[in-house]
Amino acid sequence: MAYFSFGVVQGGIPPLVTPVSQDLGLSRSAMGTVLGAWPFIYIIVAIPAGALIDRFNLRLTIASGVTLIALSGFLRSIAVDYPTMLIAVMVFGIGGPFISIGAPKLISTWFDKNQRGRAMGIYLTAPALGRILVLSTSNSILMPILQYSWRWTLSVFSGVALATAIVWLIIAKEHPSNSSDEKSKDLLGSMKVFPELLNISLIKITLLIVLGMFLFNHGTNNWMPAILTDKGISLSRAGTLAAIPVAMGAIGAVVVPQIVKASSRRKFLILGFLITASTSVFLVLLDSGPLLWMNLALQGVASRGIMPIIMLLLIDAAGSQKTGAAGGLYFTSGEIGGVLGPVLLGISSDLLGGFNTGLLVLSAMCVLLGLGSIALRNTAEQALTKKY
Repeated sequence: MAYFSFGVVQGGIPPLVTPVSQDLGLSRSAMGTVLGAWPFIYIIVAIPAGALIDRFNLRLTIASGVTLIALSGFLRSIAVDYPTMLIAVMVFGIGGPFISIGAPKLISTWFDKNQRGRAMGIYLTAPALGRILVLSTSNSILMPILQYSWRWTLSVFSGVALATAIVWLIIAKEHPSNSSDEKSKDLLGSMKVFPELLNISLIKITLLIVLGMFLFNHGTNNWMPAILTDKGISLSRAGTLAAIPVAMGAIGAVVVPQIVKASSRRKFLILGFLITASTSVFLVLLDSGPLLWMNLALQGVASRGIMPIIMLLLIDAAGSQKTGAAGGLYFTSGEIGGVLGPVLLGISSDLLGGFNTGLLVLSAMCVLLGLGSIALRNTAEQALTKKY
């Protein structure tokens, strides 16, 4: 539920880019910085948030994250210009880490190693389902019902997050092993774990890979409706089509970690990056029809299916007691790409008159990430057998 709300609020602006930009007078470059604002703040917050999650009550830290996300959604709905919208989106970056880092910490606490793959797949579908709901209903249902007010539409998304925070506080339970009474509250002392984790070769390599993957996913997620409307597709239809890679990515996130064996994770990463690179090229070449739909579906499975595999490698390498800290490093590195993706695609679109060049650059980057994954040949197996 918490991660579903994450997807709902985070995905609220992309299908409404056109009316929001027109109303607030924003260029694509300016909107790109808005879309990349929350990952920028996330980078700053993720590491201390990871340390706090390892030391404090998961029930309260995740509740705080969802509440801040609800606040971000509300502030977006009342923004009147570029600075106020930028600040509203930045608030999301404060709350987001407590959910996206808290979720794998919760999984490592409540599930044993054999169950984590399935649990990881299930929780990763939640933000995807949130984005699917937003993409498929914003322009086709909510905007018409709410008299085409993007402000009221964003308010609805904020309400979903607020309701989730309340329900979470009512039903969530804390695992006995995660009791705050048994933990040190020394945040500065808990930060010492980060240099230890950075000595693990698997984690260092993964941080570079995840940066590139987040750059691709955040860039395409945020701009997909605009990419499709540039092909002459209507706003309503573009929103529906943009939900295809998100939906298929949710399926991939569930299926992939269950069918990919630990010994095959490196090979899957290489294959997944190469497939993602190909789909980015075809996104430039295809204008409409079933081939475009199939390409969007394949892109979703490949690009999103990679993410749980990377996170599973990290959990195995760090151990459950350090999952929060490892998650902090993972998302800090990843959200650097999360900032760059939307910003660079927006700027390149303004300068070059469209998204095609940016998509081809993303394709080349994915090829390089696939080649970089070869470096995981030995480190993945070491992570499975060595305790840290």
